[in-house]
Amino acid sequence: MAGILDVLGVQMDLGASKRGVSMGPMAIRYGGLCEGLRQLGFTVNDLGDIVPMAAGATSERMQNYEQVVDVNRRLYQMVSNTLEQGHFPVVLGGDHSIAAGSISASARHVRDLGVIWIDAHGDWNNEDSSPTGNMHGMPFSAVCGHGPSCMVDYGEPPVFVDVKRCVQIGGRDIDTIERQRMKAAGVTVFPINMVDKLGMEQVIAQAIEIAGAGGGIHLSFDIDAIDPQAAPGTGTVVHSGLTVREAFLAVESLAECGMLRSMDMVEVNPILDERNKTGILASELIQSALGKTVY
Repeated sequence: MAGILDVLGVQMDLGASKRGVSMGPMAIRYGGLCEGLRQLGFTVNDLGDIVPMAAGATSERMQNYEQVVDVNRRLYQMVSNTLEQGHFPVVLGGDHSIAAGSISASARHVRDLGVIWIDAHGDWNNEDSSPTGNMHGMPFSAVCGHGPSCMVDYGEPPVFVDVKRCVQIGGRDIDTIERQRMKAAGVTVFPINMVDKLGMEQVIAQAIEIAGAGGGIHLSFDIDAIDPQAAPGTGTVVHSGLTVREAFLAVESLAECGMLRSMDMVEVNPILDERNKTGILASELIQSALGKTVY
């Protein structure tokens, strides 16, 4: 696999309640990302980072919404430019609210896009169902037309992802109302107990079949999907997560299927990490999703 990759960082932590994940792009880069991707034969353009404006409007139902929307609007434009040039976008968060911009751009440029969302959380809340108002818990629903419309308002009618091509893997902390909304919408969910029962090999094979039905997949990987003993540097820790090998099997399978069109890696918080353990892991997962193999 070879081609041109555009690495886009987003110094965003205003969609979350804890600060520090804004430094995630730096930690992932420091984990050897660009060097590793070049060793795989890619041309890598590091386009730097989007930085949120210093202040903006907020509300209890959507915390810091003006800054979240502004960042996503700028990210949407950058990812659109990348895809128009025929490059592959690798987006580094930052909190998970940034997936609204990256996926919206991919959905506009990749016909019948599907989404595989690997995360300890559902991120299917909206401004009415969220218990906190934190917008990193809303992007998955937003890109499917079931969340806050402002998260996908970029000056033109949004292209929503068909829920029938959306898969959530590794969930183990999904709010009650959020769970009801996901079931009603028809999202395919493989919570952590289903990963235990079926094994990741079967889970990711089914996920690729569902999300890849239209020929293109966006991977949105929240590092908190992995057990915190292996990935301590994240702000919304939930015990009993995916093993490191389960995570690598998932991304290696996505590389093998040949349908990955865009991706984001989010929620790496170096303030909470141990000697950049989580940043390095995130870097290696991205490389494996783009074709790195152990043999």
